[in-house]
Amino acid sequence: MNKCGIEIMIVEDNPSDAELVLRVFRKHHLADCCVVLKDGVEALDFLFPESAPGEPAARRLPKVVFLDLKLPRVDGFEVLRRIKSEESTKNIPVVILTSSNQERDIKEAYDLGANSFVSKPIKAEEFNQAVAELTAYWLKLNRLPGQ
Repeated sequence: MNKCGIEIMIVEDNPSDAELVLRVFRKHHLADCCVVLKDGVEALDFLFPESAPGEPAARRLPKVVFLDLKLPRVDGFEVLRRIKSEESTKNIPVVILTSSNQERDIKEAYDLGANSFVSKPIKAEEFNQAVAELTAYWLKLNRLPGQ
């Protein structure tokens, strides 16, 4: 693992959107501090790994999760539900970063414990600025218990 550990978890099935986020992280020297997962199953496996009999699970918990809602296999709502229902992960900030701007999605995300809901801007420049600002806030300004 890299020297900074996993600080950012991106759950995004669209390779172009994932690359845009990574480009912003590279610009801010954070690319080595993140993991990109392409669906809800990978996200849940990463956060809640199965441990071998008699061995504790190796937990690599991020400081913030950027989560798309429209994911294959297991959708973002289920990932969010699981993160916020587990004692060990419930305090991890989850930023919904999705193309949806439907009121029912916004309401459900907040009802499940999302910390922020951001609809993806269409223009690359707006997207880059939004990701940079979100990252700066959640990694540098926000305080979590135990920090």
